[in-house]
Amino acid sequence: MLFEAPAARAGLQFQAGQTDAGIRYIVVSGDFAYQDDLSTFEALARSNASVAVTFQSPGGNIQKAMDLGRLIRRLGLTTIQFRAVECSSACSLAFLGGVMRIAEAGSIGVHKSSFSDDIGLNTKDAVSGVQQMTADIITYMIEMGVDPALLQLSLQYDSDDIRYLSKSEMTKYRVVTLEPQASPPPLANQEPSSTPSPQQAPSQPSLAATPPAAANPSLAVPEAQSGRIVHPRGSAPVKALPDGKTANVAVLRNGSAVAILGKAGRWYRIQTGNYVGYMHDTWVHVDQYESGTFGKLHIQVKSFDNLVEAESYVRSASIPLSAYLVTNGWFAIALKDTYDDAMAKSLAAEMKARGAIPSDSYATNGNTYIRKVCCN
Repeated sequence: MLFEAPAARAGLQFQAGQTDAGIRYIVVSGDFAYQDDLSTFEALARSNASVAVTFQSPGGNIQKAMDLGRLIRRLGLTTIQFRAVECSSACSLAFLGGVMRIAEAGSIGVHKSSFSDDIGLNTKDAVSGVQQMTADIITYMIEMGVDPALLQLSLQYDSDDIRYLSKSEMTKYRVVTLEPQASPPPLANQEPSSTPSPQQAPSQPSLAATPPAAANPSLAVPEAQSGRIVHPRGSAPVKALPDGKTANVAVLRNGSAVAILGKAGRWYRIQTGNYVGYMHDTWVHVDQYESGTFGKLHIQVKSFDNLVEAESYVRSASIPLSAYLVTNGWFAIALKDTYDDAMAKSLAAEMKARGAIPSDSYATNGNTYIRKVCCN
């Protein structure tokens, strides 16, 4: 694929950005050059907590592009490419480093490699160099899960020509890991995603009346490390990015185990098998949280943005209640016991009909419940 010989000087530039929805990303622009210092990219990705990379590059040094691709893979980043900007020649190799890869049709350009005019090589050395580079590229493609037959396609186009891959070609050669969409998830001017569950309380909580965790150990939040899927519909999608509007990487059935690699807002970055992606925190029953028996439902009757009001409500109630610290910082008030699905829904309906609990009470799996902080 793809590419041209080393640039004369370092040309890559890295710029961090963040969408309106809070997705952090890096734009890689300029020519790939042998002298480029990729430690700058790594430091920026870590300090910015980036989850995605996009490119604006005509190519350059092949080896440096593969080095960046391997770094992107090691950091667990997604690559996204738009047709409005260029990622061709060596840049296409860097794009292949994404753990997940999403691209618009016509956004990735390939062709055969060439040497710079100022590099003096005899025929024997040139042939040897091409053979070695071809072997390196094939090895890299296999490493990244791409069909090396892509190299054969690229060799049909001279170095002064570009073949932009179609949607079907990107799927055929596994250039993308997700089915290319009419428009991949935007990295600018993105509208915030809608709330996926009524369990999520509105807006940001006001915790002025809540004692800090240091003063109240029950408010300390343990690190979420593992969990199982629990979704009202029986399965939940793994998303490409921490946004409900992005494409599905996979769909997991209830009970599927996942490793939790980190968190971005209300989204867990999870891994299951060979899949890495994002799940909303309402879809994962975290093993490290004290949210109750797996598979049992809570009946939530109220929520407060501070512990003082939550405790007061629980203690003054005429029915047995508990207060739980929730992942969004609020406090959920639920019946003290948990129930199986049929019993929870039946009991909630009966108690609402009798006026024993508010009319907007509902049965919930309690995935966002971290710990019981109060009960009567």
